[in-house]
Amino acid sequence: MVNKTRLFNASCFALITTALSFSIRAGILTQLGTEFSLDAVQLGYINSMAFFGFPIAMVLGGAFYNTVGPKTIMQLAFITHVIGIVLTIYAGGFWGLLISTFFVGFGNGCTEAACNPMIADTYSGSTLDKMFNRFHMWFPGGIVIGSLISKFLTDSGFSWQIQMWVIMIPAVIYAYLFYGQKFPDAKVEGSHSTSMNFRAMANPLFIFMFFAMAITAISEFGPQQWVGPIMANSGAKPMLILALVTGLMAVGRFFAGPIVHKLNQVGVLLGSAIFAAIGIYLMSQATGPLVYVAAVFFAIGVCYFWPTMLGFVAEKTPLTGALGLSLVGGMGMLSTAIFQPFIGGWIENAKVEQTALGKTGTEMELAAGQSVLEIMVAFPAILIVLFTILYFWQKNSKSQVSHA
Repeated sequence: MVNKTRLFNASCFALITTALSFSIRAGILTQLGTEFSLDAVQLGYINSMAFFGFPIAMVLGGAFYNTVGPKTIMQLAFITHVIGIVLTIYAGGFWGLLISTFFVGFGNGCTEAACNPMIADTYSGSTLDKMFNRFHMWFPGGIVIGSLISKFLTDSGFSWQIQMWVIMIPAVIYAYLFYGQKFPDAKVEGSHSTSMNFRAMANPLFIFMFFAMAITAISEFGPQQWVGPIMANSGAKPMLILALVTGLMAVGRFFAGPIVHKLNQVGVLLGSAIFAAIGIYLMSQATGPLVYVAAVFFAIGVCYFWPTMLGFVAEKTPLTGALGLSLVGGMGMLSTAIFQPFIGGWIENAKVEQTALGKTGTEMELAAGQSVLEIMVAFPAILIVLFTILYFWQKNSKSQVSHA
C-alpha cells in the first residue's frame, strides 16, 4: 500500500536538501574564495556547476523514469548528494569544488525528476495543485532556513565545513523516509510509456508551456540571483530583501490551494505575471524602505510560477508523463543558467553608460542596477501576453468541448 503522507514528507525533505545546498553554499562562498585563493571568475564557474548538473539530471531522470522508477532515481539523488557534500568538505581547491558542486547539482536535479511525477501520480485535480505548491514551498522555505543557519554559524565562528555537514541532515532524513516504501503507479494509462511521452509532446499546448517555462524561470531567478549587487546601494539590505521574498513565497505556496481553485491555473499564472512585472518595475525605481514594498509585489508575482506551471503540464498534458515534467523543469533551470551571463553583461554595460553620464561610486552602481531591472521587466511583460493568449486558448477549448 502506498503511504502518501510519508512519500510526500520524504519529497519535502529532499527539496529542503536542495534549498540548503543553494543557500549554505552561497553563504560560505566568501570563505571558500579566501581559503583557496579563488577569484570571482573561478567562484562563478564553481557556482555554474550546480545549474549545469541540475538540468542534466532532470532530463536523464525524466528519460529513464519509466524504466527505473522514482525509487532508483531518489537513491541516485542521495548517493550524489552525499558524494557532493563530502567532496566539498575535503576539496583541495578549484577542481575539487568544481566537481563536488556538479554532484550536488545532479542530486538536486534527480530530486525534481523523481518527486514531481511521483506527486502527479499520487494526487489529482485541485489537490494536485495544492500539493505541488506545498512541495515547492520548501525551496524558498529551505533557502530562508539555510540562510539563517549559515549566518548564525558564520557569526559564531564555525567553519564552512561544519555548514556543509548541515546539508547532510535533511538528506539522511529523506533517505530514511523513502526506504522500503511502495511508490504509486501511473495515474494515466500510457503515461509510463516513454514512446507515448514523446508522441504526446507534439501537443501544441505542451510546446507552448515548454517555452513559457523559460521566461517564467528567469522572471523569478533573474532578479533573485542579482539582488545583492543590484540593491546593495539602494538603502535596503539585500539579504533582508531575499529573506522577505523567499519567506513570502513559502507562505504563499503553503496556502495556494484555495487561490488556485478559485482563479484556476491560467488565472493564477496571468495574475502572477502582472504582479511580477509591477514588482520588478517598482524595484527599478524605489530606494530605501520602498524597496521592501516592491519586493512584496515581486514575491507575490513569482510565488506560484514554478509549481503552477508543472501542475498545468501534469493535468492538461498527462500523457507527456515524467519525461514531460522533467523537460519543462529542466528548461526552467537551463534558461536560468543561460541568462546569467547576459544579465552580468547588461550590468557591466549599464555601468559604462552611467559613468559616461558623470555618475560615480554608489550613485553609479545603483543607477546601473536599476536600469538593468528596467530591462528585466520585459520577462514578465512577455508572460502577460503569453498567458492572456493561453487564457483565451483554454476558454475556446472548453467552449468547443461543451458544444461537442
